[in-house]
Amino acid sequence: MSHDNLLHRWTRLGALALTLLAGGLGAHAADPAPTVTTPAPAATAGTTRPDLLGKTEVLWLGQSATRITTPGGKVILVDPFLTKNPKTPAEYKNLDALGHIDLILVTHAHGDHLGDGPDLAKKLHVPLIGPAGLDQSLVTLGVLPPELAPRMNKSGTIEPLGPGIRITMVHAEHSSELVWHNPVTDKDETHVGGEPVGFIIEMENGFKIYHMGDTGLFGDMKFIGDYYRPDLVLIPIGGHFVMSPQDAAFAVRYWLRPRYALPIHYGTFPVLKGTPEEFIKALGPTRTKVLDVKPGGAVTF
Repeated sequence: MSHDNLLHRWTRLGALALTLLAGGLGAHAADPAPTVTTPAPAATAGTTRPDLLGKTEVLWLGQSATRITTPGGKVILVDPFLTKNPKTPAEYKNLDALGHIDLILVTHAHGDHLGDGPDLAKKLHVPLIGPAGLDQSLVTLGVLPPELAPRMNKSGTIEPLGPGIRITMVHAEHSSELVWHNPVTDKDETHVGGEPVGFIIEMENGFKIYHMGDTGLFGDMKFIGDYYRPDLVLIPIGGHFVMSPQDAAFAVRYWLRPRYALPIHYGTFPVLKGTPEEFIKALGPTRTKVLDVKPGGAVTF
């Protein structure tokens, strides 16, 4: 083979490799250049704000409590542990400060995730969607009426806010018992809470958020990364009950490969010792941008 032919062949192979690499990196929604901001004042937070139209806002309120405003102005509240959350800013312990809410998602039954969800669902008359067993227990115990606790399960995809916003329930590796205070006996009881889950939340413009709730490492994170291809991952890093910063870094680097990772579920209680700094160090050089947001801070995409 001549030198020219050999050079031509290597040039073609190199171009093919670059094409395949670009395809792998470009399969997510277009990079929306996030901006970390101070959220709007509590009196107007959660309303349809002109400055957010066409954008996605993610407001983190401590532990895994998150308010997501979609580009079309819909508001989704995830794991609303607020009034008893030591990291939630004081203004948001007044539930009225959340403003308008269209949907509540709960990843599992533990009190630091279910939190104020039932009270908010009844107050605002919006559905609370969690693991099927959790919603069934909430109905059976009389905590919520059936219309506010619709059942779904893992791999199910729903569009409760109309076409364009798709919510898929996926696996998590944790526990999910429901502790309920019986008003008749004045004692705590433990009930079925269903299996823990995470949520893939797809915006109207195709931007995908993976809220992982509470979880340890599990191999199907790679499947979730390959199949759902989330742009932003809200990932627990505190350790003890959930992934450590090192576990989370492994999941992000090798399995999920998102454009952005926002650490959650750390620092709320003494046992949750992991820090964003440890996570960033363990992650090392990577295409994933880590968004170090403090409770009460928001990121806009």
